[in-house]
Amino acid sequence: MRHELPTLEDVARVAGVSRATVSRVVNGVRSVDPALQDVVRAAIERTGYAPNRAARSLVTRRAETVALVVSGAGDSTEAAQNAFTARVFADPFFGRVVSGVMGFLRPRSVHPVLMFAESDASRQEVLGYLRHGNADGALVVSTYAHDPLPALLAEARLPAVFFARPAGQLPVTFVDFAHRDGARLAAGQLLARGCRRVATVAGPLDIAAGQERLAGFREGMERGGQPCVPVAEGGFTLDSGARAMHRLLREHPGIDGVFAANDLMAQGVCQVLREQGRRIPQDVAVVGFDDSSVAVTCRPRLTTVRQPVEEMGAEMARLLQERIEGTRTEPTSTIFDPELVVRDSA
Repeated sequence: MRHELPTLEDVARVAGVSRATVSRVVNGVRSVDPALQDVVRAAIERTGYAPNRAARSLVTRRAETVALVVSGAGDSTEAAQNAFTARVFADPFFGRVVSGVMGFLRPRSVHPVLMFAESDASRQEVLGYLRHGNADGALVVSTYAHDPLPALLAEARLPAVFFARPAGQLPVTFVDFAHRDGARLAAGQLLARGCRRVATVAGPLDIAAGQERLAGFREGMERGGQPCVPVAEGGFTLDSGARAMHRLLREHPGIDGVFAANDLMAQGVCQVLREQGRRIPQDVAVVGFDDSSVAVTCRPRLTTVRQPVEEMGAEMARLLQERIEGTRTEPTSTIFDPELVVRDSA
């Protein structure tokens, strides 16, 4: 038995509006009242209506697709590319970005295409993909301090929004996080617990987030009367956090508090402390950063600084939509504030 696909008329009937109103919402016309848009989108979800993307593209002159680009350092060998891809998917941070992006794009029937840009060839592939109209713009997550892709996109005047401020003074739109403020919250929590011999596992110091979190933590500790904080650099991975904690314990065995610059490294810190017979938080208090899924699966559950990654991903997509539609042409930035989430580790 054949089932007819839902139509614009079906959506209009469920939403209690005209077919023309549904058409304007589906085609992204901005003059529709936001409350009415929500009603229509709820009806679209309820009916299962799927717009005819080919017909819609003829009307809007858009691909109805955006490139979600993960950019980093690497070479063109297959092994290097596979290693880069594996690192991306192993990090819960990227999944949170995608969740936020999809939460904004899906109700608008816009679809992301995942692209990796870790070599000169792959960066040129991204530029070509956008120039040929295969995607209406790019959402870029860069993992490399000296990434040339932001400058290439800015020079080509292609619509793009970046997760985190790119290096240099580039005329680009980005969302970012108040990393220093967040790290100061971590310092304050350890000081409030009475920790007197505090160390930190820093993130990679060749990227802005690692630098800012370390600087903010040091500032917070200085204000609390502890200007000398031992530092071991990690790589935002569980294993690097464990290695850094081993080093800190060898060099500073009396540590009673640790700030790890992301939750994965904090999990590695906790593993090493347990192996060494140190109780958390009674002997050593631990504070992480991000409030990712790792924070609640770690044992003990992590006290951490929440970075609202999902909200940041959604804001990236919203800003890109404004660039694509031409309602915002000048570069802009949105900076998100941190929140301390207190659990069991500190």
